[in-house]
Amino acid sequence: MNRREAEEYLYCAMSIGEQLLVSGAEVGRVEDTIRRICLAYGAERADVFSITSSIVTTIYGADFGVCTQTRRVSGMVNDLDRVDQLNQLSREICQEKPTHEEIKEKLIQIQNRPHYSFGMQLLIYALVSGSFSVFFGGDWKDMAASAIIGVLLKFIEAFVKKGSVNSLITALICSTVGGFLANLAVYSGIGDHADLISIGNIMLLIPGIAFTNSLRDMFSGDTITGLIRFMESILLALVIALGFTFAGFILG
Repeated sequence: MNRREAEEYLYCAMSIGEQLLVSGAEVGRVEDTIRRICLAYGAERADVFSITSSIVTTIYGADFGVCTQTRRVSGMVNDLDRVDQLNQLSREICQEKPTHEEIKEKLIQIQNRPHYSFGMQLLIYALVSGSFSVFFGGDWKDMAASAIIGVLLKFIEAFVKKGSVNSLITALICSTVGGFLANLAVYSGIGDHADLISIGNIMLLIPGIAFTNSLRDMFSGDTITGLIRFMESILLALVIALGFTFAGFILG
């Protein structure tokens, strides 16, 4: 394998690692996937370092020398289905060793797979908000109010994200609007308990998975990534609390 081919296969491995990281995979899985793919294509050594926002890989082979690529990673969502498909793709690559053109085509197929429709997402937001409101002691009026506010928050979130706004700003806007609407629902007689309505809406925003992933990374030995995710989760939770508190203070 010559240097140009090595660069192409390394680029494909980095793309798979980037998509894994963006989809919520742990950094240990990302590093191991990139390393295995590089070794499968003839690299004698592959050194991979990844944190939540960056991936750096250096490979060495007698035929192509030393190749290094860096990838800046931005934006993360929890998409376990994509993680599963990327894991399956990486296994197929290591076993069958397809060309880099075939790898790129399969990556495009995974990226373009169908997602939940916007209508389905609205329904999910309504169900999550209403269910948690009842779970924590709300009545049917609180459930209905929380479900309606959950739908409105999805509209607001989608609108705000179109402007590529920082995730903290998005959370602050949604939590402030959510708290304001919860108190307004009680004042207008639509709901009975503003706190129980807000709890249902908070569950849409709370970074529970990110916090759990941070602990998983630290226990796995990826201390830097774990601490970064831990601080991001705590900061996001504080912003959400600030938004709901600010809304209650205004109407209080």
